[in-house]
Order: sequence, then structure tokens, then C-alpha cells
Amino acid sequence: MTQLAVTIRHQTLPGRRDDVRKVWEAHMAPAISRNPGHLAYYYCLDNHDADAVLAFQIYDSLESSQAFLLTDAYAAYLQEVGPLLTGPPEVTALTPVFSKEP
Repeated sequence: MTQLAVTIRHQTLPGRRDDVRKVWEAHMAPAISRNPGHLAYYYCLDNHDADAVLAFQIYDSLESSQAFLLTDAYAAYLQEVGPLLTGPPEVTALTPVFSKEP
């Protein structure tokens, strides 16, 4: 199987980044921690934009990424976080060709 890397950028409503983070911590952190398809996941705050959040994740396969999008946790996250965002996220799919392991 070919791994899949994904970057996701969320633009929050002004001053709502901390609220978005709380929603992510409530729904996504536990689901990602339990998901064997996530090989790596980084939830990041943009240092130059106080209303932006970025996530970088590596899945073991495209199929695993698609299956995660169908989980109850992801659906609950989308429902709760939607009103806190300016619109849909910017998503980029990537194929990893090199990584440095810790």
C-alpha cells in the first residue's frame, strides 16, 4: 500500500481559534489516537495568522483516509466546528517519498 499525507488548513472566524482547538481536542484527538490508519498526525497553530489552524497527517493508505472520514467522531467534529470556520478547509493530498523517523 502507498501511504498518503494530507495537509489541512482551517481559517477560523476572528478570535475563535481556541474554540476550534477545543472542538478538535474533544472529537478528533481521541479518534485519531485510536485509529491505526493514522501513522502520524500534527495539529498546528499558525504562527503568523492567529485565526488559522493546520494539520499534517500521514495515513497508511488512501482507503484508511477515506474510512476515517466516515466515522461518527469525524461527523460530530464537522457539525460542531462548522459554525466556527470561515468556510471549507484547504486540503492538499501528498504522496510521501522520504521521511526522517525519530
